[in-house]
Amino acid sequence: MRQEARDVILIVDDIDVNRMILAEMLKDDYDIFEADSGTTACRMLFDEQLSPTVVLLDIMMPDIDGFEVLDRMKNNNSTKNIPVLFITAADSDETESQGLKSGAADYITKPFNTDVVRARVDNHISLARYRHRLEQLVAKKAAEVTRTYEQTLEILATIIEYRNLESGAHIRRTTLLTECIIAKMLESEKFRDVLLAENVLSLIKASALHDIGKIGISDGVLLKPGKLSADEFDIIKTHTSIGSQIIDSISASLPDNDMYLKYAKEICHFHHERWDGKGYPNGLKGEDIPLSARIISIVDVYDALVNPRCYKAAYPYDVSIEIITEGSGTQFDPEIIALLPQVSEMFKGIEESYLDK
Repeated sequence: MRQEARDVILIVDDIDVNRMILAEMLKDDYDIFEADSGTTACRMLFDEQLSPTVVLLDIMMPDIDGFEVLDRMKNNNSTKNIPVLFITAADSDETESQGLKSGAADYITKPFNTDVVRARVDNHISLARYRHRLEQLVAKKAAEVTRTYEQTLEILATIIEYRNLESGAHIRRTTLLTECIIAKMLESEKFRDVLLAENVLSLIKASALHDIGKIGISDGVLLKPGKLSADEFDIIKTHTSIGSQIIDSISASLPDNDMYLKYAKEICHFHHERWDGKGYPNGLKGEDIPLSARIISIVDVYDALVNPRCYKAAYPYDVSIEIITEGSGTQFDPEIIALLPQVSEMFKGIEESYLDK
């Protein structure tokens, strides 16, 4: 039967005998690591990425004292929640008070009492385990709520496409086209620096929501087969702000750092902006337009060109690429457009695989 991993304790003290005594008291129940200085402890925690359940930390050390080690731990995301028990002298009430105010979880006094040391360490490890389980549960529930919202938005986006007399395949194509162009952009050093790997999936998923604001546009305007009047076009343009408002209403009940909704709002609001500043709704220009929206504007126009709409027939794939390329530096980001020839065949393959029915 697989043995359960034991909790790890890091003992930090410049006096060998203190470390030896504490290790002897705790070694039967925990895996023990030792550091003979604050510098060594910082190296183990930050460079070697040791992840102890609890740190027993002496205060008075010659290089970096315990207060400095604690301060560095509290300012590091990977260590800020690790309980620290200060090792203090029996008559150091002032030092203990300062340590607790600095963020130490508790203290143990010298000379060491075996029962007290074990009890305090056991208590804090139990609390750390409980907090970890609670954090995992909260994270799981938050992820479930977020996914529920994502699925609801994706369903709504698909409904809007059908209402717009377009197949739901448009959603799938938009997502795949976005993934395709982003994969090529990640080969470029410039884009690789801003398209963080951990956020790319959120951006790709959010692309499906670009036209969610069309839910607020009347059928008479949205489904008009001929050319729109100036007033009707002004109505159509409001789908960008309507979309961002929908995302805002959902974002209010989700974490502020949810990248999926951040990208969704950017894409909804800005995907009709133009590189030359002549787009809508804000008339942004160049790199003032969020990168997510600059990507989707290209993908959305390409998909609209190569597929039939109620107001036009489909254009051939090569003609569609030519039309978009002609918009380099005016309608579209020229550095992204420069990548189109490298993905044109993949774009064509995606379109042929998910034709409107």
